[in-house]
Amino acid sequence: MDKYNQAIAESQVITDDTLVAAKVNEILEKHLEENRKPEVLRHLFNTIDLTTLKSTDSQQSVADFTERVNAFEEEHGDLPNVAAICVYPNFVPIVRTVLDVSSVDIAAVAGCFPSAQSFIEVKVAEIALAVEAGADEIDIVFPMGDYYDKDYEEVADQISEMKHACRESLLKVILETGALKNALDIRNASVLSLYSGADFLKTSTGKEYPGASLEAAYVMCQCIKEYYAKTQRMVGFKVAGGVSTTDDALKYYTIVKEVLGEKWADTNEYFRIGASRLANNLLTDILGKETKFF
Repeated sequence: MDKYNQAIAESQVITDDTLVAAKVNEILEKHLEENRKPEVLRHLFNTIDLTTLKSTDSQQSVADFTERVNAFEEEHGDLPNVAAICVYPNFVPIVRTVLDVSSVDIAAVAGCFPSAQSFIEVKVAEIALAVEAGADEIDIVFPMGDYYDKDYEEVADQISEMKHACRESLLKVILETGALKNALDIRNASVLSLYSGADFLKTSTGKEYPGASLEAAYVMCQCIKEYYAKTQRMVGFKVAGGVSTTDDALKYYTIVKEVLGEKWADTNEYFRIGASRLANNLLTDILGKETKFF
């Protein structure tokens, strides 16, 4: 048995979809409401990767988008800012030029997002260019085609090569859980990504396939927990794809807190939410009045 199949075979993370759903419901019934408090909402705002990934994005629109983050710092200095601004790689230079807030990172989707279908040399080059331009974090898509061919060595080699291209920047691996669909494949993809150097596991692109699900989040967090127990390396978790309401965010926070603990849940170093609409909805609930700042 090769090391990739062995890593998967040794995982004890549950892959029964019915049991996973039951575990999620149990956690939310017991713990969701205890997290519905102002300090948690403020923290959740600070976990947002504020995202614009439209075909119509332009130098000017991304500059304006970034200026809103600068303005938030000036107008709401009593609140924590977002964690990062997430853009296509060609817009990293404009964000780096315009962004004035040192606590906000720059994230770029790269590696031929969202399909990940290209030559590995193209993927690596795009990542390297984004990092050179100033990206602090790189979000890539898990190579699902190779996974379904059971070419786990190719999956691991590609992720490892893209991790190397990141240099000091963080690598987030997007599993596209809406395409993987079941707990078994989500578990296996998580294990392969973790042992290939991922700094974060992320649920979804929010593009072609269904977005995040609580069940996928539970399985991914269990994989991160198991990996940490074996290696003592903390890997972050990012939920993305359709997380737009305060209630959505609270549910994912609750899953992360109960599975991984406060060490993960209560810092944006290890917990992120990729979103565009969520920011205004959270601000509305934090400030107690309808707010459309972003």
